[in-house]
Amino acid sequence: MGWTVTKIYEKEKTAENRTFSALSLFCGAGGLDLGFEKAGFSTIWANDYDKNACATHHRWSEAEVVCGDITKIDASSMPKTDIILGGFPCQGFSLSGPRKVNDVRNRLYREYVRIVNVIKPAVFIGENVKGLLTMADGEIIKTIVKDFSDCGYKVFCEPVNAKDFGVPQDRERVIIVGFNEDLEIEDFSLTPYKGAKATMSDALMNLPAAERDEVCDAPFSSRYMSRNRKRNWTDVSYTIPAMAKQVTLHPDSPDMLKIDVDLWRFGDGGITRRLSWRECAAIQTFPSSIDFQGDLTSIYRQIGNAVPVTLANHIAHDIYSILEERI
Repeated sequence: MGWTVTKIYEKEKTAENRTFSALSLFCGAGGLDLGFEKAGFSTIWANDYDKNACATHHRWSEAEVVCGDITKIDASSMPKTDIILGGFPCQGFSLSGPRKVNDVRNRLYREYVRIVNVIKPAVFIGENVKGLLTMADGEIIKTIVKDFSDCGYKVFCEPVNAKDFGVPQDRERVIIVGFNEDLEIEDFSLTPYKGAKATMSDALMNLPAAERDEVCDAPFSSRYMSRNRKRNWTDVSYTIPAMAKQVTLHPDSPDMLKIDVDLWRFGDGGITRRLSWRECAAIQTFPSSIDFQGDLTSIYRQIGNAVPVTLANHIAHDIYSILEERI
């Protein structure tokens, strides 16, 4: 198909410059993969159902990217790797929308379980929305942990907010980490981040002015106008969503004014606009050289569905240290 691979950075130097192999499920544009790649991992195989996301991933990575329905792919056809990465679809678990126990997207984690059980990596990483922890009074996360544990893994779940790890964004998620029992890991939690807080100013100040075709200009819905959608330059951003129409306002927009319960209006003066896709990508800490494929709606969706690269990189460093010691 004539894909072009774009080199976006040099891998960080490690003590022995050792590389661990990774397989990526529900890979999207590759936010999780990018963070791990930078820390000394190499994604050699990836899968997603979204053809535009696969095309984006294929532009920057050297992995074999298989675009298609994960339920129809035989795990034995996948390469054996040290680690499996997978931010399995979270729409059915989200606190911001319907939370249906039987939503088909909620069952896709079982495909992840199926593949982990065949590949038997040293470690697997999962990422999902915070709502996963409380859905069905906590029964869903218990089931997920049990299913992975039954494959021979010690499983740890940790709620995180991306803003606490150098990402200029309020983004609450749960990180699921499973270690093969052979590694004999009895306890795990992410190393606290010791760097400075990142703000929207840090992320956006050096970006060129947004072009008109880089900004969603769809009408603002009643749902959109039900709450404040603007934060200032010295703040972290609200969560970058996958739906273009719900993307929040640029910090130069006038402040929103509350006029009633769950009802706001745009302030007067200046230009009110949503964040551009490039600004969303910067807040999600994607490298500026990522060549997103697809139309504007698809690009916003790929960015909003991704794990922030900087958060992924922080997780990757902790996992790298353990693998370097244990395997």
